[in-house]
Amino acid sequence: MDELAQLRHVLGTSSDADNPSAEAIVQLLDDVQRIAVVGLSRNLEKEARRVPSYLAAKGYDVIPVNPYAERLLGRVSYSDLASIPDTVDLVLIFRPSEEAGSFVEAAMARAEQPAIWLQTGIQSPAAVEVARRDGRVVVQDLCIFRVHRTLLD
Repeated sequence: MDELAQLRHVLGTSSDADNPSAEAIVQLLDDVQRIAVVGLSRNLEKEARRVPSYLAAKGYDVIPVNPYAERLLGRVSYSDLASIPDTVDLVLIFRPSEEAGSFVEAAMARAEQPAIWLQTGIQSPAAVEVARRDGRVVVQDLCIFRVHRTLLD
């Protein structure tokens, strides 16, 4: 099975049939350099720590967003998305679904219009619909680690 077919299979595990196509996701991950990770965890055993660590190891510039930590992954941790002074290509959200909408809105408020990615199990249909209508690339209920690994294998 080729990489796009494998990626389509992974995309099929998401509850959101309106996620971008496999081709669009490949392009997104090729274009992205700086990823703001909302909810990057201090707990080394949580996915919200392991996945961003993996992305950093693969060469992405990972910016922690966690109001309860001063530094994570050797980087300054910001209390919110608005506090990040640098441009952001992608906002990766690791917060419960009931909180995710406010982070989608905060991502939309950034001038550089980053793409938005909600990890597996995280959904905010109303906020995601608004973001997509605004022309934003939004992925929800999908593991960026699984997608990235699929593209490497």
